[in-house]
Amino acid sequence: MRHLTDIGAMNDDTVKEILTRALEFDAKLRGEEALPQLLDDLIQLNVFYEPSTRTTFSFHIAGRRLGADVMTLPVENSSVVKGESLRDTVQTVAAQGVDLLVLRAPGAGTIDAAKSALKAMGAGTAILNAGEGAFGHPTQALLDAATLLKAHHRELAGGLEGLTVAIVGDLYHSRVAASTAPLFKRMGAEVRLCAPEDLLPSKKLSEQVDLTTTSRDEALDGADVVMALRIQTERFGDELPIDPALYRADYGLSMEALSFAKPTAFIMHPGPINRGIEIDSDVAEDTSRSLILSQVEMGVPTRMACLAWAAER
Repeated sequence: MRHLTDIGAMNDDTVKEILTRALEFDAKLRGEEALPQLLDDLIQLNVFYEPSTRTTFSFHIAGRRLGADVMTLPVENSSVVKGESLRDTVQTVAAQGVDLLVLRAPGAGTIDAAKSALKAMGAGTAILNAGEGAFGHPTQALLDAATLLKAHHRELAGGLEGLTVAIVGDLYHSRVAASTAPLFKRMGAEVRLCAPEDLLPSKKLSEQVDLTTTSRDEALDGADVVMALRIQTERFGDELPIDPALYRADYGLSMEALSFAKPTAFIMHPGPINRGIEIDSDVAEDTSRSLILSQVEMGVPTRMACLAWAAER
């Protein structure tokens, strides 16, 4: 089977194939049409070393929709708490016949380490990256792209050409930005990144976009799409480098702040949301502009497409 681990490792044909399937599955789900049982007789195991709501459940539902036998390893009740290594956990579940391993891991290199563990034992298990620390979240990037294509009524061939996307928030720790910004740029969008000085992205990510700035107003100027990211408090020590109230004033998405973007600009957020900090409730719940729940909905068909792609031999 095929691993889905990194946006940068996916060629254009693969991206197009997955997005095409995602939009097709979305149409079938909305039309309550019969779905092909492409994963029938396959075992899918979700292993999440970090908490998740949207990604966990969308992968679970996606697998079930396509006929997989879906299970979740409760890490807190597994041998991991006894000191079992990632390598041993991966090889153990593969040896028991898992076909699709959906893995969320905390540190850089853990997804590659899991792949190496499978290769060493000659297992045919496919790994799907469900989020790797602050280093990547490829399926989120794909579902965000599918959400925008649908919202703008675009054919896949046109990509995101002509759109200006501003991503504002904790870029330093964001696995979403690490995957979504390069994908949006690759699909033709102008991509701008904005954060306080202490939360700016790596040089590598900055070099892949059109603008990196500490000015929210500059980032939002004329933007067609504005994506907010939360401050990832769990990745800091005892003290946050930023006061939440000051952060909201300078970087939060309020109606006033959005006056710099186009009046028709769509609002996105990968969740979970810290209301009143990176985004105000009236912005998040503006049904004429907010795509936040649309992103959640698109998670299922997009991850169906990812699982189906990975399962093809």
